[in-house]
Amino acid sequence: MKLKNVLELPPVIKGKLVVLANGCFDMLHVGHVRYLQAARELGDLLVVAINSDSSVRTLKGPGRPILPVEDRVALVSALECVNYVVVFEETDVGNVIGTLKPNIHAKGTDYTEETVPEREQVLAYGGQVRIAGDPKDHSTRDILGTIADRYR
Repeated sequence: MKLKNVLELPPVIKGKLVVLANGCFDMLHVGHVRYLQAARELGDLLVVAINSDSSVRTLKGPGRPILPVEDRVALVSALECVNYVVVFEETDVGNVIGTLKPNIHAKGTDYTEETVPEREQVLAYGGQVRIAGDPKDHSTRDILGTIADRYR
């Protein structure tokens, strides 16, 4: 499993074009996969930061996450495009960015390069913000709604 604290990432990442993607990845779906594949194409290796269970609950509300962090890490780690996975406790990825200082911080298409919350932090150390993936036509919330509607 690729679960590591960001401080434990190997020095092999030095000299590589490092891309950071992040999210909850609760109930991995095709939109997540396309986002991570596109993010990986932006550099030499992809580090994915996954929200802890407590931060998902804070962001998404009661009943979430559906899958515990260990399962979400296993699923994301299994993707060929992912090199490393780290888990973070905060509701935003700022501390991971501050420690890792990735060359590129990739966000999904529900953002623009101007609306990425961590944009100023990344630009301040010389990093880039990029948008990756297909249009935001998929969401865990929608999938859960479909399941609920079909199986009432």
